[in-house]
Amino acid sequence: MSTARAERLVNLVLALLSTRQYLTADRIRGIVPGYADAVSDEAFSRMFERDKTELRELGIPLETGRNSAFDPAEGYRIARRDYELGEIELAPDEAAAVGLAVRLWDSPEMTGQAQGALVKLRAAGVDVDHTEPPVVESRVRAEPAFTPLVAAVQDRRPVQFSYRRSGSAERLTRTLEPWGVVSWRARWYVVGHDRDRGAPRCFRLSRIVGDVRTAGAPGEVERPDNVNLLELIAGANDPDPSPVTTAKLWIADHRAAGVRRRARLTGRLTVDGVAGDLAEIDLYFPESAADWIAGHGPDVLVLEPDVLAKAVRGRLESILHHEVRR
Repeated sequence: MSTARAERLVNLVLALLSTRQYLTADRIRGIVPGYADAVSDEAFSRMFERDKTELRELGIPLETGRNSAFDPAEGYRIARRDYELGEIELAPDEAAAVGLAVRLWDSPEMTGQAQGALVKLRAAGVDVDHTEPPVVESRVRAEPAFTPLVAAVQDRRPVQFSYRRSGSAERLTRTLEPWGVVSWRARWYVVGHDRDRGAPRCFRLSRIVGDVRTAGAPGEVERPDNVNLLELIAGANDPDPSPVTTAKLWIADHRAAGVRRRARLTGRLTVDGVAGDLAEIDLYFPESAADWIAGHGPDVLVLEPDVLAKAVRGRLESILHHEVRR
């Protein structure tokens, strides 16, 4: 970013923070240093649009609205209640966890929000180091339905969507009062009260087809007290009927804790001079297991089945070639 643009953005933030009223684009052009350099109205419009996008990507809450019903154009401001951050104290391990979480998101929209949160933490004086790149890292992939469903949960608002059942191309329309969106066995699910069935149901986000539509006003949904969303998913009748595959793995000592939690240790083995455990693990989603295991790099070795071992090796080789080209 050029120095001139950085100064213009700072001036824009200061101007929008210093007023309780909404400032129109024309007013901003006249009072914020840097916009007077625009040679035409069109040039200013392009410049201002880029700056608004930049501020939102940085996590700065830019509001739009009118000061009265008689105002001909919308204006902009930054509410201090949304911009200012209270005192935050994070231990070193907590700060490290925040930095790791920022890197895990693989969704462009969620990555932008995570980076915006990181900017605010640094502005509050929290030292969050996320610059050290690991050789391989796991990714959290958010389905397209993730963001609208999370918004619906926060607004306590019913939604409606088309849903494809497992093993069938048929699409059914579902109306749901969402209670929460959770991850279970490497998949995202939304849990809530299914109005069509009249009972609690869980739906896998990857099977939602098309857009998630609102089906009511904010505040309509009442989440039951003490409801455990994970228990509802785990106790559902076959929420995902994918066949289970048992894989045999080698896990380096004191490494890959996430794999160890789901594995059954069966023996000991030394690989290339590194001691580790032999383990078996039931994979409920074999199609995504290669990505998950490859995310642990050299700490986990697939012994069986051969097709999974080749898939993991292919992903690691692809990452290696990418790093070499860089």
